Amino acid sequence: MKKILFATVTLLVFSGFTIWSQTQSLKMKKQDKQSINMFLENESKYGFNETVEKLKVEIEKKSWKLSATHDLQETMKKNGKEVLPVMVFAMCHPKHSGKILENDDERIVSSMMPCRVSVYEKSDGKTYISRINPSMMASTMGGLIEQVMTDSATEVEEIISVLLVMK
Repeated sequence: MKKILFATVTLLVFSGFTIWSQTQSLKMKKQDKQSINMFLENESKYGFNETVEKLKVEIEKKSWKLSATHDLQETMKKNGKEVLPVMVFAMCHPKHSGKILENDDERIVSSMMPCRVSVYEKSDGKTYISRINPSMMASTMGGLIEQVMTDSATEVEEIISVLLVMK
């Protein structure tokens, strides 16, 4: 998980974001993390397994493709580490990804594809859904990349919206 976070932060730095120092980031309160908006996290209305199953259904309903599912709890278990449930969904929609992948100048962002949504349980017993905030990143890129990332982010938010606790 630390490697994933490090890779994401590195990517954001190269995208022109100013990142708090590593020490400050580790000490930030939850409200401070939300104010940066690099990552979005919401509580699910459902338990872990039900959230996972309902997310699969919602992805299919919106004609998105689930290209991979990563069970990080199982991966960690195979490596002798016990963690709470974490499932990462790699999903895409050809109408969005095709616009980027068919143009040489835009292919550079393919390392951010497909879109990823994570479902996990925390020690409070609640289930959460998180994702990188592509709209924020897109605003630094402009052009076709901004348009595609914004459009796909809007659809991902629609997909997960039915699972979220509304506050």
